[in-house]
Order: sequence, then structure tokens, then C-alpha cells
Amino acid sequence: MRVIKASELNSFLYCERAWWYQLQGEPSVNQPAMDAGTQSHQTHARQVKLIPVLIVVAALLALIALIIILVGK
Repeated sequence: MRVIKASELNSFLYCERAWWYQLQGEPSVNQPAMDAGTQSHQTHARQVKLIPVLIVVAALLALIALIIILVGK
């Protein structure tokens, strides 16, 4: 028995016929749009992964600014 992926279930629920064609190895007629969507999701994932780093950098810059203000008095 093969493992069924969540994306397969989603594809089946969205359109049983498209799911069947995909299972048979038929190429999708909207492959360029699907590729663009995949690229968009990958770009978004990279941006989301960068957020914690940017938060740390912002906190360090705020701390440096506070030190400069306090030392300058």
C-alpha cells in the first residue's frame, strides 16, 4: 500500500479528474502557472526564515543607539 500525501488529497478534493490525470502521469496544462506559484512560495519561505535574524539585528542596533545616547550625556 502506497503512502498518500496531503497534497494528493487536496488535489483530489479540488478536482478528481485532474488528480486522476496527474496519477496517470499526464502533464498539466497550467504548468507555467504552477511553476510560478512554486517559485513564489519558495521566495516567501526564504523571507519568513530571515525574519528572526532581522529582529536580532534591529534589537542590537537599538541597544547600540541607546548606549550612544547614554554615553553622550
